[in-house]
Amino acid sequence: MASGFFALLDDIAALMDDVVVMGKISTKKTAGILGDDLAVNAEKATGFVSSRELPVLWAITKGSLLNKLIILPIAFLLSSFFPLGVILVLVLGGVYLAYEGVEKIVEFFVPHQHETVEIKKDALSEEEVLQLEKAKIKSAIVTDFILSVEIVIIALGTVLGKPILFQILVVSIVAIIATIGVYGIVAMIVRIDDLGYKLIKTSKNPKGILAMIGQFLVQALPWVIKSLSVIGTVALILVAGGIFTHNINFLHHFMEAVPAFVKDFIVGLLVGFVALLGVLLFKRVFKKH
Repeated sequence: MASGFFALLDDIAALMDDVVVMGKISTKKTAGILGDDLAVNAEKATGFVSSRELPVLWAITKGSLLNKLIILPIAFLLSSFFPLGVILVLVLGGVYLAYEGVEKIVEFFVPHQHETVEIKKDALSEEEVLQLEKAKIKSAIVTDFILSVEIVIIALGTVLGKPILFQILVVSIVAIIATIGVYGIVAMIVRIDDLGYKLIKTSKNPKGILAMIGQFLVQALPWVIKSLSVIGTVALILVAGGIFTHNINFLHHFMEAVPAFVKDFIVGLLVGFVALLGVLLFKRVFKKH
């Protein structure tokens, strides 16, 4: 009886070791999307008065957790009853990621006019500010849903063919890390400028070390968000290209002489440009009719 119990413990320990190893691999595979998720949410969590940044971020975090609670069971059902569906969703998601990455590059070189709304407490009533906050939170949660689908499907793609319990453990761990990690880092990023202002206030000498560090932190926030956006865009294209080259046979042997990351980037760019042209063409035809 005792030997059977200890054998069970050994099996559980071995399973958890395998889960940890595959969890690391899955997290690396999803790192590109996590980078973009981080950049997007850092941008969406800024623009509020200081006292509202963390409550807004907490609301987005709860929405992200709900997204994953919806996505995970559907993903596991697909894996159990229609494994090919996981690959199809993965490839379609890769097209979306490539499109989004290329659209950001085109937007940088050929900027479009966007209507921007700044939340200014002095100019708006409290009710209007709350309505704008809700709209921004809703937008962030919708974006998170799309990115969460990709995170879950990519993580699931690394453990296809494994027992369902193994899949559930690995993908759930990745989903939890994605939520806690991304939004924890975003919370720190959006408070960088507040920390800087506090250092400036506590410094007795305006040209002292504390004041200089404070000014650096205040000025660094916009650059940090812009840098994350650039890194996220490159990562999106690399992740998308990797999805295509690993899951589409003829692309797997495409440009074998070049390094894998260069091939992934080129494939991601090409698919992204084709997807962007397709969307623009569709919009033009739809507009005419």
